[in-house]
Amino acid sequence: MGEMTAEIKAAVQPHLTGEALLVADKLTRRFGGLAANQGVCITLERGKLHALLGPNGAGKSTCINMLSGDLPPSEGRILLKGKDITGLTNAQRSRIGIGRSYQRTNIFPQFTVLENCRLAAQSRNPRPWKIFTDALRLTDTLERARAAIVEAGLAGREDRIAGIMSHGEQRQLEIAMVLATDAEVLLLDEPLAGMGSEESAQMVGLLNKLKQDRAILLVEHDMDAVFAVADTITVMVNGVVLESGTPEQIRNSPDVQQAYLGHEAEHE
Repeated sequence: MGEMTAEIKAAVQPHLTGEALLVADKLTRRFGGLAANQGVCITLERGKLHALLGPNGAGKSTCINMLSGDLPPSEGRILLKGKDITGLTNAQRSRIGIGRSYQRTNIFPQFTVLENCRLAAQSRNPRPWKIFTDALRLTDTLERARAAIVEAGLAGREDRIAGIMSHGEQRQLEIAMVLATDAEVLLLDEPLAGMGSEESAQMVGLLNKLKQDRAILLVEHDMDAVFAVADTITVMVNGVVLESGTPEQIRNSPDVQQAYLGHEAEHE
């Protein structure tokens, strides 16, 4: 695994100033003759939330799937702290600090909040399924699980059965499970989907706290939430990056307004 080259450094967004944790360098993914992503460059920095927007079919899911390791790129590279991780699987990426949530809530509904987070934390151990060890004796695992529950805003609900929690709480739990793996990079796929205004506001507050010492990529359709929480926004159309910049730059971009935001870009 080589160090980040000058060419790759030049490919990152010029207005970003924090520590680059995850870099997508000219990612392309083809399905037969169709290029679902072509030459996509995105940099995720510690302390920043980077939103990925675009209409349906723009290539957002393909992009996040390549970053998480769920889908290999046809061309391009992915670097974590300057090291090439393009060939790593999603499980391997999880163990080195990349956490992923999905559009559909991905929890164990029959287990408690603590049990869900403990299982996630245990996945970071070299032998996560060591069957002759009582899981409750793995104190470091339990500490990570409990800390993640608190950070995700679920303190006091450790013993709640996940399946009977509200939709918003289940989304918080999914994020808590990602946090329990000690992820430095969070790839969040529509965490506000299906939420009401109160739950959405709580999630925005959570995301603002989580980004303080992590790098976050947010794929989301809620424009109010995106403009409230994002430091950088990349807009994709037809598999390519149309524009990338600050929320204000994106809000005022004629190209973005025409291709995607329309009158929504004029909201306060």
